[in-house]
Amino acid sequence: MKLRTSILAGLGALLASSFIGSALAADPYPNKPVTLVVPFAAGGPTDAVARLIAIPMGKSLGQTVIVENTVGAGGTIAATRVARSAPDGYTVFIHHMGMATAPALYKKLQFDPMTDFEYIGQVVDVPMVLLGRKNFPPNNFKELEVYIKANKDKVTLANAGPGAVSQLCGLLFMSREGVELTTVPYKGTGPALTDLLGGQVDLLCDQTTQTVPYIRDGLVKTYGVTTPKRLSALPNIPTLDEQGLKGFDVKVWHGMYVSKGTPPAVLAKINKALNAALNDPEVKTRLAESNIEIVPPSKATPAGLKNHLESEINKWGPVIRKAGAYAD
Repeated sequence: MKLRTSILAGLGALLASSFIGSALAADPYPNKPVTLVVPFAAGGPTDAVARLIAIPMGKSLGQTVIVENTVGAGGTIAATRVARSAPDGYTVFIHHMGMATAPALYKKLQFDPMTDFEYIGQVVDVPMVLLGRKNFPPNNFKELEVYIKANKDKVTLANAGPGAVSQLCGLLFMSREGVELTTVPYKGTGPALTDLLGGQVDLLCDQTTQTVPYIRDGLVKTYGVTTPKRLSALPNIPTLDEQGLKGFDVKVWHGMYVSKGTPPAVLAKINKALNAALNDPEVKTRLAESNIEIVPPSKATPAGLKNHLESEINKWGPVIRKAGAYAD
């Protein structure tokens, strides 16, 4: 009797296992649309990148990738939502360097970038440039250094508001130069750039996606590129690094994430789709036209993103805390 019971139990387990295995085999990831969460409003740089890569990612996955904008609190609302989502790969998150600055900027953050997510890979880098108004007295970076040290109480440095990359770039610049300039926060880079062009503020650190035309037309003075290497779009503009600010590296990098616990096989499929999108000819052309750089393949990996995120947290935390630049 015991033998019969044991055999029946074994058969039952075998049948159950076969049923589950068959169900999984017939129901592979993804079997429904995937949502790509963007933490900013439609029309912005991050949203533009997300919508551009969503279509080729969907082709690779065999499902539609739907871009969804979840705005507010510098991207932390969207990040919290994704961190708390089911770990099944159907809610994917794209965010810029705000993932690295959030721990220092927000005192009551509801997620941990290093423990609440699985990493898909880095996506793109958007370089920045340090600009001055057209009639600002310094004509080059060396003259700028002399001028701001002699006139630090009079020089104004614009930014796009608390936590914005333009603010962080400005904070790092002031820290490296050992000066405190008068900062002028705006509600976005658009108004800040408009006032720079109009001569109402002296300096602004801004992305190449919207500044290259003004630089080429001579409507602003350009003191340096914020990345370690010169840009193909601006080959004659030296970097801040080569002009003396060694190691100065500020760019609006983007990464892709899912919630912690997402199965490795699912992570691999999403990573494959991301890399397929970054290698798509149309994507390459469109990004190049916007002066956005695709990261090398070694960075478009889970390890590449994790290592970069950790180094950026360590880089920006002290700068933000020293300046007391906290967000609400």
